[in-house]
Amino acid sequence: AEEHAVTMAGGLARAGMKPVVAVYSTFLQRAFDQIMHDVCLQSLPVVFAIDRAGVVGEDGPTHHGIFDLAYLRMMPGLTIMAPKDENELRQMLLLALHMDKPVAIRYPRGQGTGGNLSTAQTLKPGEAEVLSEGDDAVILALGPMVQAAAAAADLLKTVGIHCTVINARFVKPMDQQTILEWARRVPHLITVEDHVLTGGFGSAVLELLAEGGIQNVQITRLGYPDRFIETATIPELHELYGLTAEGIFRSVTGRRLTLASGKK
Repeated sequence: AEEHAVTMAGGLARAGMKPVVAVYSTFLQRAFDQIMHDVCLQSLPVVFAIDRAGVVGEDGPTHHGIFDLAYLRMMPGLTIMAPKDENELRQMLLLALHMDKPVAIRYPRGQGTGGNLSTAQTLKPGEAEVLSEGDDAVILALGPMVQAAAAAADLLKTVGIHCTVINARFVKPMDQQTILEWARRVPHLITVEDHVLTGGFGSAVLELLAEGGIQNVQITRLGYPDRFIETATIPELHELYGLTAEGIFRSVTGRRLTLASGKK
């Protein structure tokens, strides 16, 4: 079904339409060859709306959408985006429908964060968003991890560590200028993604830093290890793998967060 849907979308695009293929991340894997040869090779304007990207909770290892960045990032000409909230998702879909090329938008299972919907088209391809600035570290987050990164920055400020928080928005093309500029200014850069570390967003950042000649910055990548992830609720899995505000705090400070009550 997925292979047929992608090839048919390619045909519709050849006929002048702007098809949107809405599909679970884990099921889009079945159409790898069709995305590559029937869409990307011909640079056809097909939009992939990739639902349930990231861990999905009790549906378990067969349904966790934690591999899509790795298998999509290698495809030439494919733009890859990830929104931080429902307003950005709307903006990314509008942008994708106006781009004359293949585009993938990955977003998680569940409700949005409550972002106000805007009618203005403000996104530009490959442009990140700097949410806060600090010279001690940069937290470079993707998609739903942006909320955790912003909360972590607030926690870090209480112990005298001032962080820049960047909403990456785009995995491909990345905002090279913004990322390289901040990597040169701070001693520690942390990437946070709801995806496996192998070949994912953090890997893309490492490649960018290598190409930019950045050597004197400490890199910490937060994501899932190179294995199939177990069944648990989404909050439980985020806690287990450090993809929370407290987990990011620990990755920066090397210690657990101590609350005012003295509890850890």
